[in-house]
This record gives sequence, C-alpha cells and structure tokens, in this order.
Amino acid sequence: MAADTPLWTPTQERIDAAPMTAFMKAAEAKAARSFSGYAELHRWSTDNREAFWDLVWDFCALVGDKGERRLVDGERMPGASFFPDARLNFAENLLQKTGGGPAIVFRGEDKVERRLSWNELHALTSRLQQLFLSLGVKAGDRIAAMMPNMPETIAAMLAASSIGAVWSSCSPDFGEQGVLDRFGQIEPVVFIAPDGYWYNGKAIEVADKIRAVADKLASLGKVLIVDYLGTSSDVAATIDKAAALEDALSPFAAKPVSFERLPFAHPLYILFSSGTTGIPKCIVHSAGGTLIQHVKEHRLHAGLLDGDRLFYFTTCGWMMWNWLVSGLASGATLLLYDGSPFYPDGNALFDFADTEKMTYFGTSAKFIDSVRKAGLKPIASHDLSSVRTISSTGSPLSPEDFRFVYDGIKKDVHLASISGGTDIVSCFVLGVPTEPVWTGEIQGPGLGLAVDVWDDDGKPVRQEKGELVCTKAFPSMPIGFWNDPEGKKYHAAYFERFDNVWCHGDFAEWTEHGGMIIHGRSDATLNPGGVRIGTAEIYNQVEQMPEILEALCIGQDFDNDVRVVLFVRLASGVTLDEDLEKRIRARIRIGASPRHVPARIVAVADIPRTKSGKITELAVRDVVHGRAVKNKEALANPEALELFRDLPQLAS
Repeated sequence: MAADTPLWTPTQERIDAAPMTAFMKAAEAKAARSFSGYAELHRWSTDNREAFWDLVWDFCALVGDKGERRLVDGERMPGASFFPDARLNFAENLLQKTGGGPAIVFRGEDKVERRLSWNELHALTSRLQQLFLSLGVKAGDRIAAMMPNMPETIAAMLAASSIGAVWSSCSPDFGEQGVLDRFGQIEPVVFIAPDGYWYNGKAIEVADKIRAVADKLASLGKVLIVDYLGTSSDVAATIDKAAALEDALSPFAAKPVSFERLPFAHPLYILFSSGTTGIPKCIVHSAGGTLIQHVKEHRLHAGLLDGDRLFYFTTCGWMMWNWLVSGLASGATLLLYDGSPFYPDGNALFDFADTEKMTYFGTSAKFIDSVRKAGLKPIASHDLSSVRTISSTGSPLSPEDFRFVYDGIKKDVHLASISGGTDIVSCFVLGVPTEPVWTGEIQGPGLGLAVDVWDDDGKPVRQEKGELVCTKAFPSMPIGFWNDPEGKKYHAAYFERFDNVWCHGDFAEWTEHGGMIIHGRSDATLNPGGVRIGTAEIYNQVEQMPEILEALCIGQDFDNDVRVVLFVRLASGVTLDEDLEKRIRARIRIGASPRHVPARIVAVADIPRTKSGKITELAVRDVVHGRAVKNKEALANPEALELFRDLPQLAS
C-alpha cells in the first residue's frame, strides 16, 4: 500500500451519522461561522474554551446546575477553574437510563457470566448507597477497592460517588505492599475486595492478602468481601471488621438512588501513577472534569450512540477502567471481561465481540501484536460486523500492527489509536471518526485540548520529535495530589519543564496529516551523542521479526556518552547468535536509522511490566546502572528485574 494512501477513509454516510458531525454543526451555529474540517473545529475549541465546554455540556446533556461562569483564571495552569458555580453528581449522570435493557454484560473468563439490566444496576447501587450511609460514609471519605472488573465494582463506585465519597481502586493481582503503598496514603474508611478471582483458568485466592492489608489500614471501619469464587462468607469470617457483601446488603431493599449535587471540582477518583521512581503518586481527579472530558471523548471521538456495546480490556488498576465506566453516561451497555485475554486461547475477546455484538472494541497495542504473532485471523474466524471502532492504547501501536488490524481483524473499521494517561484520566490525542486513518498515526488532538510538540527551547516543531505539551488549561487536569497541600509535587510533575504549560513526559511528533506519533516516554528516551531517540522506533522494527517475541531498550551511560542497549526475549528454540544480531542491526539501521542501532544486544528470559502491561524501561535502566528500584510493587513480575543486574555483556 502506498505511503500516501490512508488505511481507511470513512464513507460519507458514516460521516453524516457521526455525532462529531452533528457537534460541528452546533459549534458552527454557536460561533456564527463555518469550519472547513476537524482542524478548524479543534482550533476554535481551544481558542474559545468557554464557548466550547459550554456546548459540550449542552450537546452531551449533562445533568446538573451549570451555574453562571464557565471558566475563571483560564490562563493559569495550574489554577484555572472550569464551571466554578456548577453543581452536579457524577453517578446521577451515569444512571440517567432505566429499564430492562442491558446495562452490563460480564464475563470472568469462561467461568462466570452475568448480566445486569439498567433497573438492576440502579437497585444494586441503591442498596450499596444505603449500606455506605449506614456505615457513616460521607462526602469526601475514601472508599478503596481491590477488585476484579465486575458489576459490583461499578455499582460500588456509583454508590460512593452518589454520596460524594472518593473512589480509588486497584486490581486483586497487586501484592500486599503494592496495595498498601496506594491505599495506605489515602486512609479509606471502607475496603472492598473479592473472595478471589479467575486467571488463566485457575481460581486465585486472596484471603491472606486481604487480611494483611486490612490489618494495616487503621482508618478502616468495614471490609466488604464480594462473592466471585463462591466463598465470600468463609473468607469474611477470617477477617476482622469484614462481612460478605450479600450479608451486609441483606437489610436494605432497593429504592430510588439519591444523588447529592456537589461542586464541579469535588473529588471523584484517586488514581495512582504506575512509575517506578518511588511510592505511587496519588492523583486526585474531579467529578465534573472527569465527566465532561469522558462524555466528550465517548460521544464525539469514539462516536458512541445510545445502546452501543462498549468494551475495553482493562483492570481496575488502570485509568481505562474509569474511562470505560463513564460509557454509561452515553447510554452504552458495558461489556466487562476479567481474566486472561488468552484463556482458553487468543480468540477469547473476539468470541466475546462476536457473541455480544460489540460495537467498540478497546484493547492494548500489546494484545494486537500478540494476536498477529500468534497467527490468528479473526477476519476469517469471527463475525465482527457489529464492530465500528477498534481502539488501542497502553503503548504505541506499531505501523505493522496498524496494517494487521485491517488485514487480519476487519477491513471496514475505525482504528483509533489513543494516548493520554492516568495524569488526566483521559486522552490528549485520539480517534476522529470523520477523518482518515494513516499507518502508524494517531488521528488528532482531542477537542478543547491545546496539544502541541515543543523542542527543548520551548519552541513548537512540526514533523520533528519533541515534548508533548498542552499549552492551555483543561477540565480533566488533576485537582492535585493527595497529601500535597502546597502543590509542590503536582507542580514538579508537570509544570517545572515549561512555566504555565503542561509537559506530559511523552516524546511525540506531528505528522504531515495533522496526526501524531508517540515515540515513548521522554524520560525513557535514548540520547546517544546528544540526539534523542524514541524507543518505540526500535520496537517497531525488531518486533516484526518472528524470532523476537518482545523487546526493551534503554540508554546505558558508558564512556562519557549514552549507548543504546537492546534486550530481546526470543521465540522458543531461537538463539541469539552472530547471524541474528547482524540481522537485528540491519533491520534497525534500514527501518529507523544508523543512530538507532544498538551497541549491545542481550537476550533475556523475561521483560518486566507494570500491572497495566507496560514495559518498564526506567526500572531496567536503574538496575543496569546499579540504582535502587523504589517501587517494585508497581510491577507485575518484579523478579524479572534480576535478569538485568550485573550483566557481563554491559561491562565493556
């Protein structure tokens, strides 16, 4: 396929039906001018933020009192205040829909399947709300959950936010210290956990971990054990202050949920950074900012319609869970999957999509790459006619995998590669349903977000790599960090590099089409000879080779410079011999540049990842340089770090 040909172009019929098109018409009426296309609409949305976010509120039919003002101190970052007079409730906006239609469809691998109607979701939320109130939970209190991605988790979050309590969650595969590093900072009054969970066909019990965590959280008034394996009462009996959720709910009959309307900036979520440079940062997000940003992304960028069936493969420890749950506000049915996406085989998620007539299929770049490397061809084995959008995030999607989506999964589909983060609980750059998809490119910046790429001197650059920045305030910026009363940690995280400008820590590049390529984290980028290189450019080359399952690249300080070191996990039966090294280097030299060619290539048995599946370049770099890794609990497989310690190949 020629490089100047899009992989996919929406039909005129599809463009006409897109909510983005209807929104553009509404924006033209509000602005009293016409827009030639998405780029002009985006420019208006950042030049006229008050008018833009006012229109988003109305177009997406948010429930609440909007108040008089839209934006105060808009030039300050941090410090800007959106809708400072507004009153709303997050849960009220997610629970607008009622009836017998499906609100949630849940699969726990092939072991558990459940469905909740909208009325059943209301009823469960109501009973949980009454339980929380009976336990003395009030606005501002924290409720923490170490939970699988299952219906009770969503209902508990809705019940917490209906009161104005602050929700925080992680997945049950976190180790004891990892849970305490997070929840120990925020002092929850209620802790919710399962009796266990399913993974790779096996029942994983967590009673000992719950007991150990609960014993060390002095703030707890109650521990609630959710039934997943059928042993919740038995587990609860062994833990102080614990009850099986069903037993705790038994006194409460369902009634209409009551919603306390609170300020736009009232705290909703505490999310945690997954870095490896210390205990996790506690990032506090507002109810109003999260809601308006998510409905904008869902309705306009994802093209969600009432009755759509929305899926994202995620755990409750990743911000994509928070993003997924907000789909209820657009009237979508949530499709939840918990467990291994490869159990019993790589078709599990495609089986789910086929059976449930999924319309939005969200997953990780790693999953798409694994499907391609496994030789699977869902395009031939599954009916994916209902799927309008396939979305990818977590790490950059390689050009090869862009092509595979169309060749191996579905030809007529909107492929939306998206990128943002826990820091903003949303996206900076993402899909635009009315625009073409180009190989290797994220389609464009999010509406209302003044995204740019700057060089080291703070100058905008085009078709050059630089820092991803946002030059104007936006609603889903964090309220701040927990236990950071003067805002010093918050300021240091995003605003130290460029004054009054959000610097995200991603290495990015505008394309000639107005799209963007993310080249990896800027603080994990390589700097040989003083020239910065994104690690993703190397992965895009070597991970196409059948001999290599996955790769990790760092810059090693050596001989007063930085040299590129490439670690590779090899396919079964493959040896890293001189011939393979030669072919790897040739592939990188041709596909990227001579400067990308590694000085050393080392085979390793495993590569460390965070709980959300991201490779941890910074942790490996610390180990190679003999520095302590302070937050191993952020890793899914911390033992893999030892494979990189004191390697003789890196001593000379």
